[in-house]
Parts: sequence; C-alpha cells; structure tokens
Amino acid sequence: MKKPIVYVVHCIDTEGPLYQSTQAICELLQSTFKIKVSSQDEILALQKGDFSHLSGGATLDSKAKEAIQTFLDPHLLHSHGSWEQIDVMLESITAPAFRNALLDSFGGGWIYNWFCMDHTGFDGYNPRRRDAGYHNIFDHYAGLKSVTDYDHLSFHYHPLPFIADYHASGTRFWGSNITEILSRRLIDRHFFPSTFRPGFHTERPDSHFFLEQWIPFDYANQSTKGLDTNQPDCGDGRFGDWRRATTEWEVYHPSHDDYQVKGSCRRYIARCLNMYARLRCITQDDVNDAFQRALKTNDDVILAFDCHDYRDMSFEVNLLRDMIKNASLAYPQVHFKYEKADVAMRAVLKLDKKPLNLRLEYDFSHNKLHIQTDSNIFGPQPFLAIKTTQGQYFHDNFDFYQPYHWTYTFDRNTIPPQAIEKIGVASNTNAGVTELIVWDKATNTQSKTTLNNA
Repeated sequence: MKKPIVYVVHCIDTEGPLYQSTQAICELLQSTFKIKVSSQDEILALQKGDFSHLSGGATLDSKAKEAIQTFLDPHLLHSHGSWEQIDVMLESITAPAFRNALLDSFGGGWIYNWFCMDHTGFDGYNPRRRDAGYHNIFDHYAGLKSVTDYDHLSFHYHPLPFIADYHASGTRFWGSNITEILSRRLIDRHFFPSTFRPGFHTERPDSHFFLEQWIPFDYANQSTKGLDTNQPDCGDGRFGDWRRATTEWEVYHPSHDDYQVKGSCRRYIARCLNMYARLRCITQDDVNDAFQRALKTNDDVILAFDCHDYRDMSFEVNLLRDMIKNASLAYPQVHFKYEKADVAMRAVLKLDKKPLNLRLEYDFSHNKLHIQTDSNIFGPQPFLAIKTTQGQYFHDNFDFYQPYHWTYTFDRNTIPPQAIEKIGVASNTNAGVTELIVWDKATNTQSKTTLNNA
C-alpha cells in the first residue's frame, strides 16, 4: 500500500531588507505597549525581564511582561538591513549542503517558496530602508540561479495604509494598488501568480473576492489550537483573523460570506503557521498533527509554515527540520516531501494539469480585443493589464461575449487605441497552471508564457 505523504511547504514573505534601529524599536514599544523606552540598555533590560526602569513597570502583570518579552525576542529584533546581508544568508541557505542537511523521504532537499512583494505607493519617509520600487524584490530573487533552479516564485501583498507608511499595513484591497503591481509584473516581467500569501496574514471580504477571480491557491489560514496571540496590536482579529477557521491540516474552499469557514467558493485555502514569530508559531504538536492526519486518513497532507527573508532563516529552517525529523521518526508509516506551493496543492487535491489554451486576437478594424480559453479557467475572467504610450498601467474588466470568450473595446470610454503600447492577459487553470500573453501593438506581436507547469 502506498504510504501517505506530508508535503512540506516553506513559504517566505519576501520583503527585502529591513533596517532595525534602536529608535524604531522604541517607537514600536510605545505604539504597541504604551511604554516609553529610549536606549539599547533599556531594551536589553526588558529582554532579561527587568522592568524596574519603566514608569509604571512595577504594576505590569505577568501577561503584559510576557507579551513584551515575546515582542523583544533577540531573534525577532535582529534583521538584515541591506541586500548585502540578505545575500550572505542566501548564499548559505541555498547551498546544497544546507538544503540537503535533512533529505526528505524521496531523497530531496529543502525547497523555498518566495512570495515577493513590491514596496510602492508610500510617501518618501523610509527610515527602515525598505527597497522601494516596482519589481525590485522580485528581480533580486528571479536573478539568482540558486533560487530559480529549485524554488517557487510567487506573490505577497500588503495593502496600502491610509498614512502611506512603509512599515504599516492596511487591510483594504479596494482603493489600493494591487492591480497596478500585478499589471506591471504581467507586462514587464511576464509573470502572474497562482499562489498567494496575504500581508500580515490578513484577509477581508474585498481581498477574499479579489482572490476568487484570479488566484486559486491561498496559503493564509493561521488558525491555532492554543492562544491566538498575546500581542495587543493583533488581538480580537485586528490582524490575521482566522479564529473560526479549521485547525486541521486540510485544504478547504471558503464560504462566499466568510473566508474562514468552508463553503463553495473557487479557491483553495491551506493552513500556514508562523515558523518563529511573536504570534501563532508552529509547534512540535502541530507538525505531529500533520503526520497523524496523513496516517489516520491514509491521504496526503500539506504542512505549511512561513517566515520573512530579512530574518536569519537558517535558524528557523533548522527548528522546523528538527520538528519534521521527530515527527517522521514517530510516524514511520508516513512519507514527507519538500515541495513547491503550487505542486503541493495539486498533489493533495489531485488536480489535473490540463492546458488552458489562452488565445489573444486584436481586431484593428473595431479596436476590439478578443480573449478565449478552454473551459478549465479559474475564475470568471482573465486578468487584463494595459500599458499606455505614456508609461501608465491600468487594469480593467472584460465584456463577457460568450462562454470562455471575452472582449474589450478601446475608445473614448476606456483608453483610445492610439494610446496603447502593450496589453497583458493572464489566467490560471483550476489546477494553478498559469498562462499569459503580452501583446505589443506597434509590432502586432505576442509573447506567450506558461508558468507553474512542472
């Protein structure tokens, strides 16, 4: 009898460098815990459990002190503040010796899933030295052979906050800049995602409906069996509210009105806990649960977890490897396999990789774009991106012409045809295979790309 497989999916919220100054830590302590600290020595004292120098420190209860010490964990405070520092880490953790330190049941080495974001749409104040601009982070990882030969590249997004702060995260997709980011990545880099990681683990009805149109695989569920969080800025569902979602290692279709509960929507949501963070951390019991579920159901399971690229990832990977090794020894009847995020979903859900056959035709006589696909499209329509001759990027909806046939007309109500430089169209199949076409109007040529078809 075939052994069930636990697919190990390591997701990375890939955000580039993060400079962690003493001033920044003090400001975060003030905004999060309402305590005033002004020096590195005072931070070190808090890390050691000494609260005597705080105004009102003597009256803090044990829970508040524990929350502050969790926040000030030395591993969490240390971050890579430059690409040079990140690259030193990447050279180490992508080397064969590190990838292969614990081989999976099939002799494979560790696989990373890089969910890349763009820091755009913010004001000019950037004290934490985020790498601001379109494509910067994606290009950095896409340019590393040690990544592209083994790993999966995908999409991570933090909605714009109203205050336009580089280190804040909003919760709204409507009125944010996600469509411009995706339009640029589609036209400029011939890329469109089939998998997604939400910024700050947060989804809301608008992001729920957005993902339902285009992105089939969502590594978002952070439901935990124990305490959700002791961090005051994240309590009561403020960020990453998954309190009603399944705590099993299972993939589910969400409900139309509540992304946390099972329903009949299109996309698939997988559970994905933090590797080492101030909230919702994966434990040995969680890892054991994945192996136990695979054994009990005699079916394949996804065990997913996430971290950030500006942390010391070797420390966190080694923590998880120890947990996986322990679980594997406890459940020898179960295999485990390191895997890409899209491949794991297809394997567990037993989805067929049928082609989409995305087709584009531009009717010059009527200035009308025609898009056609086969029946296995994910969502109601492909994603449409338009680049103008002035360097602007727009997204719009199609007209629904016939089943699996959409049109878009260029005129004074949309974009005048003479203003078009390029058009990008992308869609996923129900199994997460991505097809996209970028059309150049001046030369009337098109380039078609298929992604996630391994």
